[in-house]
Amino acid sequence: MRALIQRVSRASVDIDGETVGRIDQGLLALVGVAAEDDRTNADRLLHKLLHYRVFADGEGRMNCNLQQIEGGLLLVSQFTLVASTDKGLRPSFSSAAPPSHGQAMFASLVDQAQTAWLNAATLRFGARLHVELLPTRPAP
Repeated sequence: MRALIQRVSRASVDIDGETVGRIDQGLLALVGVAAEDDRTNADRLLHKLLHYRVFADGEGRMNCNLQQIEGGLLLVSQFTLVASTDKGLRPSFSSAAPPSHGQAMFASLVDQAQTAWLNAATLRFGARLHVELLPTRPAP
């Protein structure tokens, strides 16, 4: 599993005009599932998402994690993250998980996140999304 993370002041995901996930300060994580991913990969990714020290402490240094700032975690499935762009100008998605496996692994990650962290939000797998985010301002 791969995740592209963005610190946000707030973020939301809408599907057909309905907000299906929303957080205030925290992390927006776009998550891609590869064909070989299993529960161990989901466990490891969630641990990293909750413990990456990417938020400023009182001195402006990035020493705090999501739990320490009591931030939100918004998980968004994004299969394009596992694309191979080594050859040519057309990405290959052959390493991406088939939809049924990708959905099961993403659901497992979401279940674990919502059990481990009450401020976790997500969306419907495979839907057409509208994602809005307001990035966190850098520390002075």
